[in-house]
Amino acid sequence: MAIKTFEELMQAAKEKGPLTVAIASAHEQEILLAARDAEELGIADCVLVGDRQAINDIARESDIDVKRMMILDEPNPKKAAHRVMELVSLGHAQIAMKGKIETADFLRAALDKQYGIRGGGLLSHVGVFEIPGFDRLIFVSDAGVVVAPDMEQKVELVRNAIFVAQALGVEMPRVAILAATEMVHPKIPTTMDAANLAKMADRGQIRGGLVDGPLALDNAISVESATLKGIKSEVAGRADILITPDIEAGNLLAKAITYFAHGRMAGIVVGGRAPLVVASRSDPHETKLVSMALGVLLASK
Repeated sequence: MAIKTFEELMQAAKEKGPLTVAIASAHEQEILLAARDAEELGIADCVLVGDRQAINDIARESDIDVKRMMILDEPNPKKAAHRVMELVSLGHAQIAMKGKIETADFLRAALDKQYGIRGGGLLSHVGVFEIPGFDRLIFVSDAGVVVAPDMEQKVELVRNAIFVAQALGVEMPRVAILAATEMVHPKIPTTMDAANLAKMADRGQIRGGLVDGPLALDNAISVESATLKGIKSEVAGRADILITPDIEAGNLLAKAITYFAHGRMAGIVVGGRAPLVVASRSDPHETKLVSMALGVLLASK
């Protein structure tokens, strides 16, 4: 059965957990709050890698109990990220999480040749959104990692997003390849890429989901809009996954959902040998907690 709410996602993570999450540069209040809640709920056991003194000071000032958590002292953020990847690579943790560190430095550590966790595919970001008025979770990619995907990378974005959706029980997710228009136009390269992705799915080169495009955002998620425009498609109006043309479009869409539609987000980077929780440093601890739960579900797969 498909998970349709964050409450259901949290419950599923409780049933799979606890798994071990190693957190790079964990000396930040919202991170420590999320770690505390994850441990209390039985979702995760947390290893805090960061400035030990700062972690203890923040915990004391904010009344956060970290006594059960292992703390590894490493004040340097880049070194902390590499140490986290080493823990995951050696099997001491199943999930890596970004704390008070730049995303680029965290991902650079994930790609390290010695202790990085890169697999055979492309690392990409998948945002999972709970949006008021929708009867399902919406998956968006890529809003945080792949800047300007070429055709080959877009294939990997679709495959990675399908993996995440299926891990949350969506057996045959509907994938909309977004563009500014639903018409294929030779002068708009994103529409050509979308049409090629749809045809690749038709020929079995992309499996596990129903893929269609190009689709504009309105006719990807609104049955009424798709009907008015005469679009005949199993995806149009009912998309589960939205693949954006580039990181700028993805990031704008993700933040518009959060700030305008008051949606809630969980974010994860997949494609490696372990999930990477890469929530924004400005995200509240509730967002970081749900993202950890999402990581637990994916790691258990």
